[in-house]
Amino acid sequence: MLARQTLASWKKLNQLAQDKKSQHMNTLFAEDSKRFDKFSIELPRLLLDYSKNLIDDETMATLLKLAEETEVTAWREKMFSGEKINKTEHRAVLHTALRRHSDEPLVVDGENVTDHVQQQLAKMEAFVNKVRQGHWLGYSGKRITDIVNIGVGGSNLGPQMVTEALKHYSDNSVNVHYVSNVDGAQIVEILRPLDPEKVLFIVSSKTFTTTETMTNARTAINWLTSSSFDEKSVAKHFVAVTANKENAMSFGIQADNIFDMWDWVGGRFSLWSAIGLPIALDLGFDQFRALLDGAHEMDQHFLSAPLAENMPVIMALLSVWNTTFLGARSQAILPYDQTLHMLSAYLQQAEMESNGKSVTWDGDEVDYATVPSIWGELGINGQHAFYQYLHQSNNVVPADFIGSVASVTPVKGHHETLMSNFFAQTQALMTGVDEEQVRADLKAKGRTDAYIDTVAPHKVHKGNRPTNTLLLKRIDPTTLGSLIALYEHKIFVQGIVLQICSFDQWGVELGKGLAAKIQHELESNTIDPGHDCSTENLLRFYKKASQ
Repeated sequence: MLARQTLASWKKLNQLAQDKKSQHMNTLFAEDSKRFDKFSIELPRLLLDYSKNLIDDETMATLLKLAEETEVTAWREKMFSGEKINKTEHRAVLHTALRRHSDEPLVVDGENVTDHVQQQLAKMEAFVNKVRQGHWLGYSGKRITDIVNIGVGGSNLGPQMVTEALKHYSDNSVNVHYVSNVDGAQIVEILRPLDPEKVLFIVSSKTFTTTETMTNARTAINWLTSSSFDEKSVAKHFVAVTANKENAMSFGIQADNIFDMWDWVGGRFSLWSAIGLPIALDLGFDQFRALLDGAHEMDQHFLSAPLAENMPVIMALLSVWNTTFLGARSQAILPYDQTLHMLSAYLQQAEMESNGKSVTWDGDEVDYATVPSIWGELGINGQHAFYQYLHQSNNVVPADFIGSVASVTPVKGHHETLMSNFFAQTQALMTGVDEEQVRADLKAKGRTDAYIDTVAPHKVHKGNRPTNTLLLKRIDPTTLGSLIALYEHKIFVQGIVLQICSFDQWGVELGKGLAAKIQHELESNTIDPGHDCSTENLLRFYKKASQ
């Protein structure tokens, strides 16, 4: 397989990047009045404007050539058809099958994935309706009022982000809570006001061995049984989502209360599966299906749209352009919609755990930048926190601005104020303001020459900061589903273009192994002499201070 740097398009992009670094977007806009028309994509539920990037026709043509030379379309077909594109774990990657609108068989390892998905959806729907309608009763015969989801990573971030984003669509049949942190403070705070007789726990862990999740689950069982005085009460208050039924049953969860996960669904892409039970319980199953429908719409666009009009492909290519060729090292996710306040954290895991790699599919080290570090915050909050850095630091940070045409909670004057900032910030980041303009403005305000000489350099904004603008019609289950799937497919395309495996996470495993070993040391009177001197002395200090 050809190394990426040997591709003609890659070599040309390196040359174009050198040229573009001396250009300014203001000039590109001045020279091309059709720039927005060329560099935007409109779908029924959302609009992408990517014209405020340091690109022109030649750059985009070369990026699209890169997508062709790296066989993005062929790899796309492999993913959707169930080929084992997760090379290091020899697994298919089929989160798209979880929202597929087809009864046609999709066979992986001799099993029809379509049947499995439909069976689990039917089981989920029956369970959700039973709980929400008050027919699932706790050990004392009382209906369930509170759901506590215990998980970490993809088993937590996805469902929590979605329930927060769609809280205005909840009828409050149940209250949903999330426990992910093994710091006991979180689970204690959540459980303290709850009634054990009315709580249902969902324990979500693919392997049912994740240390943080199982520690919290054991605490939850102790809390429940200390109230019920009966270990059999677990059957009425615990369900599991896992690929390891044996472990879940050994833990005390009844077989009928176990929902399936499959090795062809990665945790950070799993909210469409039974991992999404908290979403369905909170919103109702019809709304959960609408979420799946929105993702399916984006799947169909990704599958059918030409590369030049394909939103996930374009966003991926822009990320590669800004990061690998122009040298940006981080990217900001900036939602201007309160409902999306957890989106930055969700996408942080989705992209950095997927593409934060430094070896190719063949295990060779790459000598080019792969994924940027992802970070962000609600836009208005960010404006009064870190936008100074975005505007004037000597590091260029590309940013995705995400806003909505209509608010889910319209309050007179608020949305207009919010969106005026949304539009102004991308313009300011692009255009900036030069010293001549600053001096003229200060002169017009009657400032002295001495004051102007002192202050003018500090008020200069160089601009030329790249942004994408995603404008959604409105945050609802279908639109949110499309938005999440958009980023999922963007991440996939990035991985193909960069020749890295997006669907494993071996970097997570080293820390887990060491933590298990150190936990044994903390619980005993031993300290392994094999530690480095820093870790060994930190452990000694901790143990001494804990006495």
